Amino acid sequence: MVIDCHAHLAHHSSPSWAQEDEQLIDAADRLGIEQLCCSILTPTRPATADGFRECNRWAEEAMRRFPGRVLGYCYVNPGYQRESLEEIRRCIEDREFIGIKLYNEYACNEPVVWPVIELAIEMKVPVLEHAGHLHYPLPDQPRISDGGHLAELSARYPEAMLICAHVGGGGDWEWTIKALRNAPGVYLDTSGSVIDEGIVEMAARVLGTDRLLFGCDMSMAAGIGKLRGADLGREAKEDILGRNMERILMKRGAR
Repeated sequence: MVIDCHAHLAHHSSPSWAQEDEQLIDAADRLGIEQLCCSILTPTRPATADGFRECNRWAEEAMRRFPGRVLGYCYVNPGYQRESLEEIRRCIEDREFIGIKLYNEYACNEPVVWPVIELAIEMKVPVLEHAGHLHYPLPDQPRISDGGHLAELSARYPEAMLICAHVGGGGDWEWTIKALRNAPGVYLDTSGSVIDEGIVEMAARVLGTDRLLFGCDMSMAAGIGKLRGADLGREAKEDILGRNMERILMKRGAR
């Protein structure tokens, strides 16, 4: 089983959203990716409560259109605390979503995020956090999280299953890997368009292959290529490509 832990479906404001979703599934077919863990994000952020609820309704529709292929992350903005917690319960309990997606509305170690993490622990689901360690300002993401923020959050909530997004798409990947060294509750996904030699090998050496999750974040060929080209054994690659994510999903009985 090959599971892409980090994928996105198109927002329906795009006139070609249905075609884009079909293209995602076609690319997965060509590359041997059997399941994709997907969220839909609002085009502009911070997301409103109505905005993230709409995205999650569309994600649920995609799960029905592509049964067994698309697994849903519930996207929320923690600034709307009551609405976010209600939406998470609705998506996980009633719609069979498999996790929570957080973007850049808040840094993940801010207290406003803590109720979401506490609910994720209660419901035994992972939280995929948009992240990157940059050496230059990113005006539209002033509160982007990095590996240090996730390590701090994990120290507060060691039982949480946290996923640090796109080591190959968030700036200084060596810094990110080192920042997560002593945060065993944080998984690192391999996604991102950066294909520098040694990313996967260093992450495996420092964190262990049991903490790495295969992801593409829409850089499909690059995502697969990094794993195929990595200097790791077959068992390690199979863990990263799917078995580690399967173990996460089994904690709630989603497999």
